[in-house]
Amino acid sequence: MRTQVAIIGAGPAGLLLGHLLHRRGIDTLILERHSRSYIERRIRAGVLEHDVAELFAAVGLGERMRREGLAHGGIHLRFAGQTVRIDFRSLVGRGILVYGQHELVKDLVRARLASGAPLWFEAEAVAVEGHCDGRPEVRVRRGDRIETVAAEVVAGCDGFHGIARAAVPSSLRREYQKQYPYAWLGILARAAPASDELIYACHERGFALLSMRSPTLSRLYIQVPPGTDLAAWPDERVWEELELRLSAPGFRLERGEVVQKDLTRMRSFVVEPMRWGRLVLAGDAAHIVPPTGAKGLNLAVADVTHLARALFAFFEEGREEGLEAYSRLCLERVWKVQHFSWWMTQMLHRAPDASPFDHRRQLGELAALSASRAAQAWLAENYTGLPLDVSGIVD
Repeated sequence: MRTQVAIIGAGPAGLLLGHLLHRRGIDTLILERHSRSYIERRIRAGVLEHDVAELFAAVGLGERMRREGLAHGGIHLRFAGQTVRIDFRSLVGRGILVYGQHELVKDLVRARLASGAPLWFEAEAVAVEGHCDGRPEVRVRRGDRIETVAAEVVAGCDGFHGIARAAVPSSLRREYQKQYPYAWLGILARAAPASDELIYACHERGFALLSMRSPTLSRLYIQVPPGTDLAAWPDERVWEELELRLSAPGFRLERGEVVQKDLTRMRSFVVEPMRWGRLVLAGDAAHIVPPTGAKGLNLAVADVTHLARALFAFFEEGREEGLEAYSRLCLERVWKVQHFSWWMTQMLHRAPDASPFDHRRQLGELAALSASRAAQAWLAENYTGLPLDVSGIVD
């Protein structure tokens, strides 16, 4: 099998890249080791930045997103018995869209299959070779066979545990990471959201978040130790802890059937550079952010905008400048987003070794934020998304 771009991974980054390249007549093959049903059911992020939602709509992927997505103009911060709303629209003139990542994946898969461009499910990429010599190949396991896919460029969009990043010797890459001393216990419940917008709560027992996926599905999280056993958290205990940490005058948490329960470890990770020869990385294959700032999916989309432009120039004009600049351009945004995500995380979570002073200082930081329009504007600017350059993509 031969193609111009072999894309490893059918998550949002890989599927969006394939969609953008197909629109320009560039041949792509997307390889996904899981089944279609698996990736379409996998619950992940649910917040789209303003410019990211606009991009999906502009490239023909926004019909259902616009119809079913929940437009939010702000978030609520809850601490020390008070709730402060950060009004995005008045601060920066834009908001966010709540739309589950698995729903976005469904839209992307449907568009890919309707286009007739190849998407191989249950096709596991097991090796990438030749990318430093300009003749990249991907070895793919399909059933009991190993096939070879020859390409001009390989895009590793296969997540943190994928094989693309490992295709370059560790001596040639720099990795930066931070493990946080807590995790999120998350539930998906058939219950109407108890708030019209997300609530971020800083409580003496730890962080809690009220989010949603639809008018009838709530997504809620509580901070727990990293090694937490989910069996120790039956549904009733989860609901009681959520009610405690999210409590406020007049607030009533809606309960319902818990349809999913999971544990998310918190970490920050960046690999540099994001390109080696004809192998490029995008999304979680290159960087991970803690979910507090809702940036993982959005940062992956930003990578794809740079990569798509670089590949347009490479295949249509024979120019490699975009590929050469790809890593630098992506990393400029990545480190800004890493800082914002770290800041949101440390401001709202209770560290296991936190002293009374640490907790009081944390409350002081939240009080200072609540009293400063300038500080709120910085939060709003980052939460709703740094400007996304889509020139040459939607024109």
